[in-house]
Amino acid sequence: MAEDNKLSDVATDTAQLIQQAGEKTTKSVIQHTEKYHDAYTTIDKIVDGFWERVPYLCIALAVFLIFWLLTKLFKFFIAKTLTNRSYTRQNLVLVLNRVGSVLILFFGFLIALVIAIPGFTPSQLVSALGIGSVAIGFAFKDIFQNLLSGVLILLGEPFRIGDDIIVNGMEGTVEDIQIRATFLRSPDGRRLVIPNATVYTSAITVNTAYQRRRCEFVVGIGYEDDEQKAKEIILNILNNNRNVLSQPAFSVNVTALADFSVNLTVRWWIDTTETNIAASVSEVQAEVKQAFNAQSINIPYPIQELKVHQNTPELTNTQSAPDSSKQTPQ
Repeated sequence: MAEDNKLSDVATDTAQLIQQAGEKTTKSVIQHTEKYHDAYTTIDKIVDGFWERVPYLCIALAVFLIFWLLTKLFKFFIAKTLTNRSYTRQNLVLVLNRVGSVLILFFGFLIALVIAIPGFTPSQLVSALGIGSVAIGFAFKDIFQNLLSGVLILLGEPFRIGDDIIVNGMEGTVEDIQIRATFLRSPDGRRLVIPNATVYTSAITVNTAYQRRRCEFVVGIGYEDDEQKAKEIILNILNNNRNVLSQPAFSVNVTALADFSVNLTVRWWIDTTETNIAASVSEVQAEVKQAFNAQSINIPYPIQELKVHQNTPELTNTQSAPDSSKQTPQ
């Protein structure tokens, strides 16, 4: 009986220990659960809120896509309405396409934000931009300057796409006029990207602004040759050349009495739609050279006479005294 009582007491103590351990474990689990309960609740709320806003996000995305399609329709309308009109300026179409498309997309973006974000108003966006406007202005000063210069270039239209221009010492054909920069193709096939601020503030030479261009070159004849005869030969060549315009009239004038020749300046006008300056000058010069050779008119080249002065040093004859140490044989 005593042993049975001891076993019963041990079992009772063991059960109490197990119960106490279970209670402590339960309390510990409950305490840890309470710590993370707020985080779990917040995450659940975020997830629930996200799923609640999914339909609104889809609607906002659909609205933005509609406005994006409106930009395509706007560009098509501008191209259909203004392109190939006699009064239309080419750059005006670019301005309307780019600036109008940006405004339409920005307006659609604002509407999409109002739909997707509860309680959002455009005034809040304006206020947020106003807070950082000073910092943004300093950080993006060059970008804004190029942007404004690009708009002014497109509106003022000092040149058009396809024109051959010289700006800031760089020459090329205008490939594109974007809001940030102007793209040129150089005569040797390289692309030149010039910031619009540089283009707007620099002097620009538009080589293709007018259809007619003047060509000229200088040719020298000898002083012993008849300059009147040489002028008649050149005038006859210009008169028979099909690429030389009769109006404005071409001319050949004596412009300099140089050291080795009498210089004649030849000037004429061409139509750039028929030929170019380099080809026309090369053609006329070749014909003048052949005609002068046939008529025995000399085209002199500089001759230099080289004189060499040789300074010969004066030679002095010195006689040495005889050596007294030597004796002549008897």
